[in-house]
Amino acid sequence: MKNLISLLICFLLFPTIKSRVADQNEGVLKEVRLRVGLVVDLGSTEGKILETSFALALSDFYRINNEYRTRVSVLARDSQGDPLLAYAAVTNLIKNANVKAIIGAQSLQEAKLLAAASKKAKVPIISLLAPNSLSLNKYDHLIQTTHDPTSEAKGITSLIHDLNQTSVAVIYEDADDWRESLQRLVEHFQDERVSIDGTASFSESSGENHMMNQLRKVTKVSRTAVFVVHMSDSLVSRLLHCAEKLGLMEQGHVWILTARTMHHFHFSDHFSTRSMQGVIGFRSYVPVSSNIMNFTSIATNALMETKRYSAWAHAVASILANAAERMSLKTSENVSLNLLETMRQSSYKGLSHGGDIQMVGNKFIVGTFEIVDMVGTRERRIGLWSCDSFCGIRRDVMASSTNDLEIPRHRFLEENGKTKKVLRVLVPAGNKVPNLVSMRLDPETGVYTATGFCIEVFKTCIAPFNYQLEFIPYNNGSYNNLAYLLSTQSGKYDAAVGDITITSNRSLYVDFTLPFTDIGIGILTVKKRSQGMWTFFDPFDTSLWLASGAFFILTGVVVWLVERSVNPEFQGSWGQQLCIMLWFGFSTIVFAQREKLVKMSSRFLVIVWLFVVLILTSSYSANLTSTKTISRIQLNHQAVFASTTLNNMKLGSINAVEAYAQGLRDGTLSHIINELPYLNLLLGYYPDAFVMTDRESSTNGFGFMFQRGSGLATNVSREIAKLRSLGTLKDMEKRWFQKLDSLNVRSNAEDVASLNDVDEASNRFSFRELRGLFIIAGFAHVLVISLHLVHMRQELLTKLQSFY
Repeated sequence: MKNLISLLICFLLFPTIKSRVADQNEGVLKEVRLRVGLVVDLGSTEGKILETSFALALSDFYRINNEYRTRVSVLARDSQGDPLLAYAAVTNLIKNANVKAIIGAQSLQEAKLLAAASKKAKVPIISLLAPNSLSLNKYDHLIQTTHDPTSEAKGITSLIHDLNQTSVAVIYEDADDWRESLQRLVEHFQDERVSIDGTASFSESSGENHMMNQLRKVTKVSRTAVFVVHMSDSLVSRLLHCAEKLGLMEQGHVWILTARTMHHFHFSDHFSTRSMQGVIGFRSYVPVSSNIMNFTSIATNALMETKRYSAWAHAVASILANAAERMSLKTSENVSLNLLETMRQSSYKGLSHGGDIQMVGNKFIVGTFEIVDMVGTRERRIGLWSCDSFCGIRRDVMASSTNDLEIPRHRFLEENGKTKKVLRVLVPAGNKVPNLVSMRLDPETGVYTATGFCIEVFKTCIAPFNYQLEFIPYNNGSYNNLAYLLSTQSGKYDAAVGDITITSNRSLYVDFTLPFTDIGIGILTVKKRSQGMWTFFDPFDTSLWLASGAFFILTGVVVWLVERSVNPEFQGSWGQQLCIMLWFGFSTIVFAQREKLVKMSSRFLVIVWLFVVLILTSSYSANLTSTKTISRIQLNHQAVFASTTLNNMKLGSINAVEAYAQGLRDGTLSHIINELPYLNLLLGYYPDAFVMTDRESSTNGFGFMFQRGSGLATNVSREIAKLRSLGTLKDMEKRWFQKLDSLNVRSNAEDVASLNDVDEASNRFSFRELRGLFIIAGFAHVLVISLHLVHMRQELLTKLQSFY
């Protein structure tokens, strides 16, 4: 009975169980797979993040929505950063893998290529990395996930107005995608009456010198304090480094980085965060929440700088999955077009409050921006900007940072109940010529003190105007850069003092005082010691004089031996023959020999000897002229030559005066051409060693530099004129230009005097140098004597044979 009941229950329940199993199998059979291609540079940071983020986002999505009948799968391809490889990969995925959508396009060129391919195949392209460009609006099948460029332009303009500025300088990367993505910002500046006073463009190949020159031109033309930067992260690093060298990163200047620049910017160890101090950046706002932190930490290994791309990838993956599910409920032959229309009707609720993405046209727009700046080695959010139904910076967030952006005013010092203005003075800190200018740091007070001739003149001239002086060391390059730094840092520096030559180029940036030193350049050389009435012996040394005299006599003797038996002019008494020997030998000095030679051997000897005499007399004349006549050196009339000569001598921390003197001592320098103050200093140190041979007024002397229009240059010039008329300047010069004890001066003078002896000896011709001539002459003499002896022997044998 029990078995019968069990069979009856099974029989009744079997249809129900069969129906449920059939339904489950039917559900499995109805699951739809939608393939999507991911074409990015998998070797780049952004490409790796997108690949990982899409996989994790889809996994999370279907874990939560496991009842969905559709499943989106991603097929990744590596473009290696090459637009042509990306185009080939997309074409292959569409034809062979039957993908219904493509995620990719990391550059403007790549976006245009892929958009053209998608238009032909009717497959949507979704880009998270392509720049915002008006030229992409014509592609209907291209969907961009990007920040709102109009909102960004309004935010940057509003920030500039909040800084009470009406002009900017725009610095951008010289590439098509960067130029095109800047267009909307420039148009908004024009609409809001923010004038662009200067522009500069740089490419990846731009060097540091080119960047610095362009920055100088921009600031010279525009005189603005606000710089808007739109370029890649590698160029930004180099640009800010150059700006720091020029003093453009100091307080009083504002640098604003656009959203695209900030999106590609990564703070890393190799980047100089010190150069980023005070830089403000706009960036798409990704609210921090537990959900987004959990997701981005898994996707990017906690790289917080890249959480934006992870969040965007999560948004696009969710939109794709939802669109695929809704599309599956419709019946359409063209799946790609249906998917595109479904996505256009989508919106995305972010991982946290405030991270929503809206579809506007063919773009997923993120309209909220965060404004950040650098503090120490970290970035700090100083405000938010949103543009929906209204536009305005959130003042409650921005209020805490407005003080950091104010341009500074002059500082004043309270002293004895009176207000005393502080004059901030830049001073070259190289200490190359300490008697002119020198900087020292007091280790106890931490205050810099300046000394030297230039400093004493400046203190004396500025004293009547009741200024408290603050000396600031300058170590950042040439005096041209010093002039430029002073002109661009009106809120930080007031003057510059030192051995600064007045030039027309520097006068474009600053106001100079009257010169307080002698004007012009001169020539300095070693003072030669006089040798009295015997100076005509100097060209040859003793050994050469003796050798020359010996060969003059030897030539006369040999010619007499050869000629006396056949030439009547060499015959006579022994006294007459001795005189003719000496006369003939020494008369060859001036080629005055009158005797006619008969023998060919004697003629050959005289020809060889006259060649030697010609070389000797030419060498003598040339050496006598060069050693006893100071050459007139043509002065270079360009002041830049003199300053370059000085810079070449200022090596390391060595005293330039000693470097000049040493160069003259060891023969490295024969003359020094430089400005008169440096030469006067050398003459003061070594009055008995050196002499100034010429001078010319081709430079303008040293002057003090002040901010343009400050009025101090005129007042100080008046004081300089007073000091010159009273003779005070000359007294100061004597005190500083002869600041060596007598022992050192005497020692240095003795060194140079001993150098004169060595120098004169080294300038003389020696027998060793001309021994080749005497070897030739000696060989000729030996040959002639040998031939004469052979001839005499033959004559003797002939006479003996005839006798017998």
